[in-house]
Amino acid sequence: MTDNTITTGTQSGQTTGHLLGAADIRRIADEAGVSPTKKFGQNFVIDPGTVRRIVREAGVTASDHVMEVGPGLGSLTLAILETGASMTAVEIDPPLAERLPETVAEFMPEASDRLRVVNRDALTVTPENVPDFNGDTGFTLVANLPYNVATPILLTLLERFDNLTSFLVMVQKEVADRLAAKPGSKIYGTPSVKLAWYGTAERVGTIGRNVFWPAPNVDSALVKFTRFAADDPVNPATGEHAANSETVFQLIDAAFGQRRKTLHAALKHLVPAEAFAQAGIDPTRRGETLTISEFSALASALTATSATATSPTTAASTEGDTGADDPTESKVA
Repeated sequence: MTDNTITTGTQSGQTTGHLLGAADIRRIADEAGVSPTKKFGQNFVIDPGTVRRIVREAGVTASDHVMEVGPGLGSLTLAILETGASMTAVEIDPPLAERLPETVAEFMPEASDRLRVVNRDALTVTPENVPDFNGDTGFTLVANLPYNVATPILLTLLERFDNLTSFLVMVQKEVADRLAAKPGSKIYGTPSVKLAWYGTAERVGTIGRNVFWPAPNVDSALVKFTRFAADDPVNPATGEHAANSETVFQLIDAAFGQRRKTLHAALKHLVPAEAFAQAGIDPTRRGETLTISEFSALASALTATSATATSPTTAASTEGDTGADDPTESKVA
């Protein structure tokens, strides 16, 4: 039997509490009138060992500030709080958001002042409406993410929070494989390369179905991510072939939107031959073979060739042109 009781040293002394088991989860759900819904992708973790493992893999310590998305009934929340860390939990479901502070007060009362709960869709979270992390040099995301929106949530938060420096998330195994995939593999695609724009990801473990209530029809896995430092030479946003994310992501969407086509065919309305030549990219390759650095180099070359085409020496012949046909002006799909 798993021992759910914990006594943990924190910055302010000893914190004693109790992590949630299956009986606790079902009782709390019953008291709160909550039933897991497919709408929000709810599968609650009922094994203390699993949430401890997630927090351990994330490397959370008492000095950290943590964001959790989709805390549900509080299994992972309590495991994060037992480290002594401070945290903000973002929960879309109003009854669960209302219940979470009560659960922490019941099972780990000394940690209540280190938790803030925000009732909001994670896809709408910004530094303006959730300013909790604005004063932090960096913070980490630790979460059991709903399978159906895991990738959009991760990419949205990374885009909006420059100081989101790392994450450890549990997602569907197939999603984890795609997020951590490398160029040339069959599962390397838009999520893989867009995540690589921000940093490095790796799969760090698998999770069985029996630790959830209700048990899902798929296996889960853990993905660990570390963001590039601004001065990292391999950072595609600041490195040798620095480019803006809008142009890079536009090329990624176009390249993988027609996965079986060559770059020349998939990007023919966006990238001229001289841009491929300047970037040193063979246009007969397919998008699935390009690294994020190569997509960045191609975007940089595209911007440079577009600027040359609209330079003052050619302006006379294009006077009155609004630039609407400039590939860099196209909207991201």
